[in-house]
Amino acid sequence: MPIVVNLDVMMAKRKMSLGELAQRVDITLANLSILKNNHAKAVRFTTLEAICKALDCQPGDILEYVPEEDAP
Repeated sequence: MPIVVNLDVMMAKRKMSLGELAQRVDITLANLSILKNNHAKAVRFTTLEAICKALDCQPGDILEYVPEEDAP
């Protein structure tokens, strides 16, 4: 998939656990894990906004476009 989710990178930079972020964003641990592991097919803007607010970052810090030929 050409869109890569770098949520784990931002969480590490902010020293925040998945459980803490899930609580701050008010999302289930399972759904946040799906997003973090790049298995999500979609993300709501309200969820993305809440994640960015909790991690004090921009959407581009979390989402990255990687063309198919460059993907690992």
